[in-house]
Amino acid sequence: MSSSTVTSGAETEAVVTEPTPPQRVLPTAVVALLVAVLCALAAALALWSLHRMLEPPAGVDALLVVLALVALLPLVPAVRAFGDDRRRGRHLAAGRLAPARHQAASGREHAHTAMGYALAVLICAGLVWFTTANDGAITRTFLRWEFLRSSFANVLDAFWINVEVAVGAQLLVLVVGLVVAVMRLLPGRAGRPLRWLAIAYVDTFRAIPSIITLYLVGFGLKLAQVPVFKDLSPVWLAIIALTLTYSSYVAEVYRAGIESIHPSQWAAARSLGLSYGMTLRTVIVPQAVRRIVPPLLNDFIGLQKDTALIGVMGVTDAFAQSRLTASNVFNLTPVIVVAVLFVLITIPQARYVDRLLAKEQTRTGRS
Repeated sequence: MSSSTVTSGAETEAVVTEPTPPQRVLPTAVVALLVAVLCALAAALALWSLHRMLEPPAGVDALLVVLALVALLPLVPAVRAFGDDRRRGRHLAAGRLAPARHQAASGREHAHTAMGYALAVLICAGLVWFTTANDGAITRTFLRWEFLRSSFANVLDAFWINVEVAVGAQLLVLVVGLVVAVMRLLPGRAGRPLRWLAIAYVDTFRAIPSIITLYLVGFGLKLAQVPVFKDLSPVWLAIIALTLTYSSYVAEVYRAGIESIHPSQWAAARSLGLSYGMTLRTVIVPQAVRRIVPPLLNDFIGLQKDTALIGVMGVTDAFAQSRLTASNVFNLTPVIVVAVLFVLITIPQARYVDRLLAKEQTRTGRS
């Protein structure tokens, strides 16, 4: 029970109010059940339409059945909301207000959960319907099983060129980006020209699209007969071009990490007699690198995706191979194979970046 006190002069009057019972969950539960049923029906129709358009093998038939069963899962919390409403009524009838409030809150949570998952099912059903629209034109254009199977081996072989270029460029970017960042942070008048050069480099290559840099390096150095570079393979020229572009981004990441170190670290190292270079190498850079790993990996994910552009240099990478196959079969399914391969190697890295960010936030929160 709650009470409020009203004071008028020396007289005090206590006004006692009865606690309000929790509202019924039944209306919300009914809405949740209707939404879950309608979304499940929409998902079933979409999957049936997809089945007719794909004409998949038996294994995929079983997968479609499993997806249909998954679409029914929002019904579970919707039904549980009805049970919570009944228990709320029983507690109220017995005069147990606190348990009744708990059951009402639980029922609303179950009803909202059912609606949230049902709407997610509806969105997925809409995407499936989109792929089967126009008599399955999208499915026939992008998801032909026979072309997927026949092109996978060739596209996968060419995809290793993308991996080779990505790894080679990443190793060079780590070094070049650090050098540029250190040049931009050089102190005093003596370091001013190098700072200007570093700023010009970063601003220029962050402004030029990657595909233009690839084209200029891939064909320009050959046409100009530049010593050493004219004898390099297209793969190495692609690595150099991507290194030029992404070193400008990574240099800024390094610089942000170095500048995030507290000035007291610099002062303590210099007071011990360490030179500027030794302070950077032994004190500042090791601390900065630990902080910049997540954004650094994000840049590497972007570099990895940009390896799909090296076909403009005449390199037969996965994308170029898929285009050749697609032009032979007059279908874009081979290009979907490339997209799937990039997704398979990119998503684990993205989740790893999220994990590192969470760990860093936990560490800084505790410190």
